[in-house]
Amino acid sequence: MPELSPHMSNVPVSGIRRLFEAALGLEDVIFLAVGEPDVPVAPHIGAAAKAAWDADLTDYTANSGIPPLRTAFVHRFAADHGASIDPQRVWATVGATQGLHQALGLVLDPGDEVLVPDPGYTTFTMSPRMLSAVPVPYALREEAAFLPEIDRLEALITPRTRAIIVNSPSNPLGTVLDEQRARDILAFATRHDLWVISDEVYSEFSWDRPHVSLTAMDTAATGGERVIGVFSLSKTYAMTGIRVGFLVTPLAWDVAMRTTQEAMISCLDLPSQHAGVAALSGDQSHVAAVKTHYRDNLAAATAMLDARGIRYRQPDGAFYLWIDVRHASGGDVAQWSLDFLREQRVAVAPGSAFGASGEGWIRVCAAASLENLLLGLSRLPTSSAQ
Repeated sequence: MPELSPHMSNVPVSGIRRLFEAALGLEDVIFLAVGEPDVPVAPHIGAAAKAAWDADLTDYTANSGIPPLRTAFVHRFAADHGASIDPQRVWATVGATQGLHQALGLVLDPGDEVLVPDPGYTTFTMSPRMLSAVPVPYALREEAAFLPEIDRLEALITPRTRAIIVNSPSNPLGTVLDEQRARDILAFATRHDLWVISDEVYSEFSWDRPHVSLTAMDTAATGGERVIGVFSLSKTYAMTGIRVGFLVTPLAWDVAMRTTQEAMISCLDLPSQHAGVAALSGDQSHVAAVKTHYRDNLAAATAMLDARGIRYRQPDGAFYLWIDVRHASGGDVAQWSLDFLREQRVAVAPGSAFGASGEGWIRVCAAASLENLLLGLSRLPTSSAQ
């Protein structure tokens, strides 16, 4: 049969999914590898989707999404981040993943380079490769608090550099940008005339410091001419399978966005859009409740790790723990994670799945029941058990 396009051989497989699918074939596994909230969708969100189905609201919509959904996002963004966004800049996407891929397709030509965080979420590297572009990792080093370093970013600039992806709060690290570093990144991008793709999927989960939105900062400064904001309802509202995301783009992208939305998805399905309206504009008490749940889980988990003498990064945001297992992993944390799964029946994400800088670390999702989280962590080897 005909062969795949040669560029597909450069697309890395997801190390997270590889381990997750291995775990599905086993019994009695504690699942801590995938960022899946353990709470149900709030009743009013499900009711809105059901009402749409019952009313046969199953037709096409505008490529951008229905006006109530775009308006609901604008109102929620203003309440959360203090910035007023023109609804015409907001596009409903099939989750943040499709939105991210679409944004990259609009700014990258084959051979172009995009700076991506390392460790960073897997699709930051996969999507550019699927577009025949080149992801260039910028290391987030422990000695620099796992945050971007402008001098090191400067050294990566070439004539082919077109964009930088920034993720705060970070998946997998749990880091959160402070305002000065955010301003430094925008200044860096301005100096080199780069697009900034700001993944703010976890913006509602910032613990001991406020979330600084690059999308809001750029909106206030320029009206939104450089930062492309990537958002999702998946984590905030436990809607991972409902697939409602958003791109916030420059107004000048209107025609390009309509064209690419039509080519990729036509539009987001209408019942999901109504669920999104209910999530954004309805009662937010369930969001406050899950934030307390995740924060309590993280506190209990870090207390256990401290008691067991296992090193980790204290999370400032998101609901993950970045845990050091170099004392046990033998330089191949991907294989160690598979062995740990088979022997201890605990699924964790190997740090190397997020980039070369993640070797020797694992990501643990704390959005699980406290019982399972602590049981899984109790099976991690301490340095004295190597």
